[in-house]
Parts: sequence; structure tokens; C-alpha cells
Amino acid sequence: MTSKKRCLSTAMAFILLFGIVSLFSDMTHEGASSIRGAYLSLLGASAATIGFVSGLGELVGYSMRYVFGKLTDKTKQYWPMVILGYGLDILAVPALALVGEHGWMWACGLLVIQRMGKAIKKPAKDTIMSFAASQEGAGKSFGLQELLDQIGAFLGPVLLYVVMLFQTEGTTFKVYASCFAALAIPGAITMILLLITKRKFPNPEQFEPEPKEYVPFRMKKEFLLYIVGISLFAFGFIDYSIVIMHVSRTFTELSPHLAQTTSLITTGTLPLLYAGAMLVDAVAALLFGFLYDRRGVAALVLSTLISAPFSVFIFSVHSVPALLLGIALWGVGMGAQESILKAAVTGMVPKTSRATGYGIFECSFGVFWFFGSWLLGALYDVNLSAMVAVSVLTQLTAIPLYLRSARLHKIARQNMP
Repeated sequence: MTSKKRCLSTAMAFILLFGIVSLFSDMTHEGASSIRGAYLSLLGASAATIGFVSGLGELVGYSMRYVFGKLTDKTKQYWPMVILGYGLDILAVPALALVGEHGWMWACGLLVIQRMGKAIKKPAKDTIMSFAASQEGAGKSFGLQELLDQIGAFLGPVLLYVVMLFQTEGTTFKVYASCFAALAIPGAITMILLLITKRKFPNPEQFEPEPKEYVPFRMKKEFLLYIVGISLFAFGFIDYSIVIMHVSRTFTELSPHLAQTTSLITTGTLPLLYAGAMLVDAVAALLFGFLYDRRGVAALVLSTLISAPFSVFIFSVHSVPALLLGIALWGVGMGAQESILKAAVTGMVPKTSRATGYGIFECSFGVFWFFGSWLLGALYDVNLSAMVAVSVLTQLTAIPLYLRSARLHKIARQNMP
């Protein structure tokens, strides 16, 4: 019993330390995300271009995860993949400070490179997290990591708010450039802590016992249905770049007649909106993570029902309270995406093929996010009501697929010898 407690304690220590690494990493790239859409618009990119680039970044960042997931399973080189991916991810963000005032194409290229870094690291990262999660509960473990992630995602925009507060001189472009340069600080801390974590836990695969026999990965029906469900969710989940572009245009530029009711929404406070969304994300991830360990698919259904109508409040109702509610619901969706959606994969895919399973999961997610972001960005310029309708309906369509997948998985487990 003492040995078991020590093992559980070690697994949780790894989860928390790796979570702190993610905290500073998210502080870096989510800080950038809080002003990314407004920055690209300032540099000259159109709404359709922002939607396309956001989607392309997600396409690269997710589709290549299948390749790197297969590579990780084949080589078992978990830490080298994680370190390489973090390096690209972290370096690309402060480099955004170096593009010129009309360098939106350079900025777009850096954003794609940053997503490639995530593609390299994520299958390996999620896999070694799942090894420790097998000791502590998948929902709780991924929920705790997402909580720490989102604390960083909250602090990143707050850091940019402070930079903007003290950057009282210069053009808007120079203010944004200073913000991206400041993000080099949490980026450096990320890499230092990552190397410390590797040194302390060189073999995280030892947290989960090896299976008694080799179980090859097969695309079972329940996993296929689950992949289709999360792909529909991704298709309808509007990227925050479009959200913040809409907010910057509607509340700070194009609606001077609303000035008295929108005085809280200014260029300087835009990062705080994202910070608020990340706080909601953190709380939602932890709550739904615990709920998933107890109720399974019910947590997925509930989170989707709550978050699906976020676009109605952001894009169809022009008031600050509706905007804040919409962004909060968007945060709930992000919390579910980063915690319980991953936890479900842990239970469906055997240890020996889990990086491949995560690669397939995130590849499909990214392909559909790409096409969804592109379509929704184009619809923004044509018909806002159509964009909102597509967003809500495709997310809700995922629910029956979640339920069917869970039922098949339960039957399969009951029939196991």
C-alpha cells in the first residue's frame, strides 16, 4: 500500500510540474492569441484572410499530429519530440515583434510555424500525460493540467494589458510589437522548466503498466463515431481570431454611437476579454474533468449544450453584457476541448498506440477546424446570421454521435473477457 501511494504521489507530482510548464507556455502563445486577430487586421489582412490563416494554422497544427503521433509511437522518443515542439512554438511568438507595419504575410507565416511546433509536441505530450493520468483518473488529470494551462492563458493577456498600460507612446503597431517582445520572458521560463521536468522524470511511460499482450491499434466503430463528433464540434467552433476582430471592429471602431455603453471595450482592454475567457476555460476544464470521471459522456453532452450558442451572444446581440456572456460560453467550449475530449481518447486507445490515437483525433479535429474557420470567416463578410446558424447547428450535431460512441464503447468493455 505504501508503494502504491508513493507511485500515485509521483504521478501527481509529474502532472503538476508538467502543468506548470504548460502554464508558462500558454502564457506565451495564448497571450499572443488575445491580440492576434486585431494585429493581423492592423497589418492589412481581411476577415476572410484571418479566417483562412487561423484555419490553416490549425490544419497544420492538427493534421501533422497524425504523422508525429505515428513517429512517436514508432520511436518512443517522447521527450525529444516534446522539447523540439516547444522550441518552435515558443520562438515563433516573440518573432512576431519583428514583422513590419505591412508584414501580415510574415506574421501569418510565423503563426503557421508556431502551430507546427504544437503539432510536433502534442501527441508526445498528451501521451506521456496519459501515462500518469492512468494512475490518477483521466478526467481529473487532464482537467488539472488544463486548469494550470488556463491560469497561464489568463496571465498572458494580463501581461500584455500591463505592457499596453505603460506603452503610452508610439503607434498601435509599436504597442503590439512591444507586447509580442514581452512574451519572450515566459517563453524562456517554459524551456527552463521543461528541461527540469525531463531531468526529474526521464521515463514517464513507467507510470502506466505495460499491457500483458500487444494490442494493435484498430479504428473501432466507437472511436470513429467519436472522431466524427469532435470534428463537427471543431467545424462549428469559431476561432478566437475572428471573435476578437469582430469585437475590435464593432465595439472600438465601427460603432461610435455605442460609445457610452461600450466604454469598457477599448483597444487596451481587448487582452482582458481573452483573459476572462481563459479563466472560464480553466474552471470549466476542472469541473467537467471531475464530472467525466464520474458520469462519462454526460460531461461531453452538457459542455456542448452550454457552449454551442456562444456565437449568438457575440455576433448577434450588440451589447457588452451579451458579449461577455458569449465569450464566457466560448471559454466553456475551450475547456471541454482541452480536457474531457482528450480524456475520452485515453479510454479508447491502448497504451502502445496512444500517440497514434491522439494523432488521428487531433488531425481530424484540425482539418475540420480549418474548413470551419475558412467558411465561417467568409460568411462573416457575407451574412452574420448564416455564420451563427452554421456554428451552433454543427456543434449540436456532435451530441448524438458522442452518445452512440459511448454506448458502443460500454458494450465493448462488457464483452471483454
